[in-house]
Amino acid sequence: MGTGFMQFSMDKLFTLDLQRCACGGFHASQDHSEFFASMPQNPADLADDLIKMGVYKPQVLKLADQISRTEMLEMLVLERFSRRNPEKEPILREMIRQAGGLDQAMVAAFGPQASEFFTDTLRAGPYSRRRFLTQVMVAASVIGLTATQGHPELSTQAQGSLEKTDLRIGFIPITCATPIIMAEPLKFYEKHGLNVQVVKMPSWAAVRDSAIAGELDAYHMLSPMPISITLGLGSTAFPIKLASIENINGQAITVANKYKDTLKGPADFKGFTIGVPFPYSMHNLLIRYYLATGGLNPNTDVQINPVPPPDSVARLTVGDIDAMLMPDPFNQRAVFEGVGFLHMVSKDLWPGHPCCAFAASQSWIDANPNTFRAVNKAIIDGANYASQAENRAEIAKAISPREFLNQPEEVVAAVLTGQFEDGLGNTFDIPDRIDFDPYPWQSFAYWITSQLVRWDFLPEADADYSQIGQDIFLTDLARELAQELGQTPPTETLRTETLMFDTFDPSDPAAYIQAQIERFGV
Repeated sequence: MGTGFMQFSMDKLFTLDLQRCACGGFHASQDHSEFFASMPQNPADLADDLIKMGVYKPQVLKLADQISRTEMLEMLVLERFSRRNPEKEPILREMIRQAGGLDQAMVAAFGPQASEFFTDTLRAGPYSRRRFLTQVMVAASVIGLTATQGHPELSTQAQGSLEKTDLRIGFIPITCATPIIMAEPLKFYEKHGLNVQVVKMPSWAAVRDSAIAGELDAYHMLSPMPISITLGLGSTAFPIKLASIENINGQAITVANKYKDTLKGPADFKGFTIGVPFPYSMHNLLIRYYLATGGLNPNTDVQINPVPPPDSVARLTVGDIDAMLMPDPFNQRAVFEGVGFLHMVSKDLWPGHPCCAFAASQSWIDANPNTFRAVNKAIIDGANYASQAENRAEIAKAISPREFLNQPEEVVAAVLTGQFEDGLGNTFDIPDRIDFDPYPWQSFAYWITSQLVRWDFLPEADADYSQIGQDIFLTDLARELAQELGQTPPTETLRTETLMFDTFDPSDPAAYIQAQIERFGV
């Protein structure tokens, strides 16, 4: 790739947050410059990463993709068809022309408007009705063969019902996103008839803003985010649905090495600066829950700062933060780099707690109901695969490369297999340090909402627990899709949640909050 092309691409297609410098030029802001400092220096590799991250304008990539993919597919199909049935090739060409392309012809031939499509082809093309009817089934068979080639488990009817098949799903490079990420290299999306590009995002704020702007089809989100965004907490109110849970457990409280001999429990965090990935995250709610049990007020006795996960180890290294409750693999990466130790894995705070989720906007779901079911089904299918211990090493290898997590495979494997060192000289074997259970329990939504109320993120008057859970967590749909995959999901929607210091009864969240305040004074 020539430097001239790179310069044109960067100038015309890429917009950074720029600030004027004393030198008279413009430079990237600190956050962006730090982020791009970790990007590859080789132009070809850099372009590949920028494409993955969605930096190049979608219409440019779409045009390039359409030219090559459509031409190749049509050449392939028409060449095969003309070789076997030269007299019937014109009807296939006419069908493709009427539909606006081969992809559209596949959908039209088997979708709900199939009869209208055939009628329009007949009316507009130079074919008699009899000639058309005698040849259409042969042409449709070829289209159907192409649509399902490589996916024998998919019917042409299922393929044809999808509103769109080319999707962009944003993700943060953490192990919590395992089902979303691995579904691309391990072909779970392809299995369900989808062509998905997973797009690496720099921060949760970027995910939120891209969701609201409609720049992505679906997203990897922290499980409290669909609640906060739908309710307009910290952003414009925008209806988001939590479709399935990405991971349970999978976080840790990591502390800088200089506190190895002094930090024993929650009270010892007083005066610390603590990093969490986002204000509306399980990480923020869990660290607050833990600190309060030591008598600390998280609003006054410590400073809790949002830190993009990819920046967390560097911030811990230079002393910008003293500790963090972060998603992996960054806790394990801190141990790997010799700059921090694991004080506690989040499984100890709440076994089976939710962390991240797969989500989509209500407007996108309404416009693409069948596609939404297909992509959610692919995620649930992938999560089930990831839940099996024997698959974890394979998954670690698949998601570690630069275009995904960009982490040493041994660090990712330590998290996924649960065989890890804690930085204090101890070695552990905890297979469910991180686990994958896509079922979105309504009780998760209730607990999250209770803590948003407890810490003044959400007015108590606005905490309609049942409505929030039912409107935002798509529990019934997740159950239905899991059953279609042959899984045996729970039939209940609520359960009692057992945490380290108490038990949460979803039938009375207000009483739970009051009991917490009375017991710990915060």
